[in-house]
Amino acid sequence: MTVSIEHQGEIAVVTVDNPPVNALSQALRQGLFEAAERLDADPSVTAVVLACAGRTFIAGADVSEFGKPPMPPHLPDLVGRIERAEKPWVAAIHGSALGGGFEVALGCRFRVAVPSASVGLPEVRLGLVPGAGGTVRLPRLAGVETAVDMVTTGTPLGARKAMETGLIDAVIEGDLVAGAIDFARAALGRPLPAALCDRPVAAAADGFWEAAAKTVAAHAKREEAPLKALACVRRAAEADFQTAIAFERETFLALRGSAQAAALGHVFFAERAATRPPELAGVTPRAIRSAAVIGGGTMGAGIAATLRDAGLPVILVERDDAAVERGLANLSAIFDGAVKRGRISADAAAERMAGAFGTTDYAALADVDLVIEAVFEDLDVKRDVFQRLAGACRDDAVLATNTSYLDPERIAGGISHPERFLGLHFFSPAHVMKLLEIVPTQATAPEALATGFALARLLNKIPVRSGISDGFIGNRILKVTRAQAERLLLSGATPTAVDAAMRAFGMPMGPFEAQDLGGLDIAAFQRGAARARGETPFAPIADRLCAIERFGQKSGGGWYDYEPGDRTPRTSETVAAIIAEEAKGWPRRNWDEASIADCILWPMVNEGARILADGTALRAPDIDLVKIHGYGFPRWRGGPMHYAEAYGLDKVVAMLSALASEGLADPPCDLLLQAAARGRFSGASG
Repeated sequence: MTVSIEHQGEIAVVTVDNPPVNALSQALRQGLFEAAERLDADPSVTAVVLACAGRTFIAGADVSEFGKPPMPPHLPDLVGRIERAEKPWVAAIHGSALGGGFEVALGCRFRVAVPSASVGLPEVRLGLVPGAGGTVRLPRLAGVETAVDMVTTGTPLGARKAMETGLIDAVIEGDLVAGAIDFARAALGRPLPAALCDRPVAAAADGFWEAAAKTVAAHAKREEAPLKALACVRRAAEADFQTAIAFERETFLALRGSAQAAALGHVFFAERAATRPPELAGVTPRAIRSAAVIGGGTMGAGIAATLRDAGLPVILVERDDAAVERGLANLSAIFDGAVKRGRISADAAAERMAGAFGTTDYAALADVDLVIEAVFEDLDVKRDVFQRLAGACRDDAVLATNTSYLDPERIAGGISHPERFLGLHFFSPAHVMKLLEIVPTQATAPEALATGFALARLLNKIPVRSGISDGFIGNRILKVTRAQAERLLLSGATPTAVDAAMRAFGMPMGPFEAQDLGGLDIAAFQRGAARARGETPFAPIADRLCAIERFGQKSGGGWYDYEPGDRTPRTSETVAAIIAEEAKGWPRRNWDEASIADCILWPMVNEGARILADGTALRAPDIDLVKIHGYGFPRWRGGPMHYAEAYGLDKVVAMLSALASEGLADPPCDLLLQAAARGRFSGASG
């Protein structure tokens, strides 16, 4: 049964058992509603403990019901019924009480939890606000400051912090249900607190709402839900309970059909699916208990840090003792920075460093389970590393390259047991960025590939499988982004206008600002390699800038000029002159922000369609995850492929065709045309 009742003397224990996460399905809502009715009518019951079987308390809504007509009893009615029960309910929380699950707990008169539990209202991360009284009851329980912080950020609180703020009444160290029963009996011996619906909201300090609005707007940027959630909390503080409940519900229903909710919901489901791709169902990954990183530079140290954060012992290998010392210093600097920012304690940083060992001797890798190479992007250097690894490591050790552009097939050429080799493309800084492109070769065994995904789960990364092509998924689209940005300059736009348009679209930086920050020489190196392969990359202006050593901020000038010690970009007369020379013969257009964004975005989508057509990506949502987690595409737009579908693929095709007719983009590829005929990418085939 989804809901069962047992009696411990005068205390009834209602147990929810709806695997895997006790989601609030219709059957569960119905079962809890009927339990409240039955127990109120039972004169032998004086209080009720609400507990859950399995690994968690009620973790939120039932995602299988998303998009379907809601069926009664509706969650607000259930929460209200529990809140008005004649017998007080005690929520016994373990795991996570999130969203609707926490709203059910707020309907209970009391809340107790194990130390490892967490509570929260994460609806804003789906483009929504709580819909069953969360924004109305929370400020009545913990005050407006806590309520505003929780509902506008979606950040959960651990049990002890939740107790400090008044969200829960006790932390239970031993058996949760037994502790909750004891708590209920003790509570019955004291005057009961009022139900939250009958409590007032403590008045906010002068100027609080205005300051909160500025803070929330700054963090939300263009997302709608956080400011809507703030408005709900304010209404809860300034209006009566029923008026506030009605306002919250109205806001929830309005947002539920919004474009942002659709986009954020799309990303949510894509992320859920990413860590366990269907192609690997039933495949057992190899155990990863220890790891090594070859190369202690910026990327290698970042990878080592994320491995240590996950608790894996790490061996850092460098070419000589001085490089080993620098590599360990780079690693230590990462943890020191985390201490200064308050993310970890000094003791935790020391523990992480204690689990890292530096050496020049490949023989030290004889028993490691995983080795990740992160040396300079040079094919011969990488091939030499893997020849040495093949001789030093166990035959079943997984060997991975962190290359961002080189062909993993060529890197692994000739090594023994190639079935254990694959690409693991981390993004810099590796201990911060969530994306991990996983790149199998033709020889990669399913178990080795599954190990890559298991590692991503361990490291709390978002994994995306990529086929082998120049730049894999993300950098392949990035090349199109940069080429389109230059085409805009050649046809009348300016770097400042292009960057401003892409920031207005929601990107954290424009393409020229980003190149100046990262360095133009990096892309120039890749273009040189491409030309050596007989390709003709398009970057006439960037090539001119690199030829005069304008590499970006590090050289004092790139697409913009910079003053010493100042990263503020300034318009460059040198760049303007080069653009004018290269633009001769190009058609001129008057560009506004919308048309600039279209000129960059729709060719990106076209390249995404090509990536699907040639199998580099298996699914359109995978491309969205790559661009969101690796390149700053606004999450609330859902990624480029979702954004194009929501905009209308037929309109995308028309605008691409118009750009192509002026020489400003490639024409729509076949798969994009097929997808436009269907109205979506799923089901299209190349």
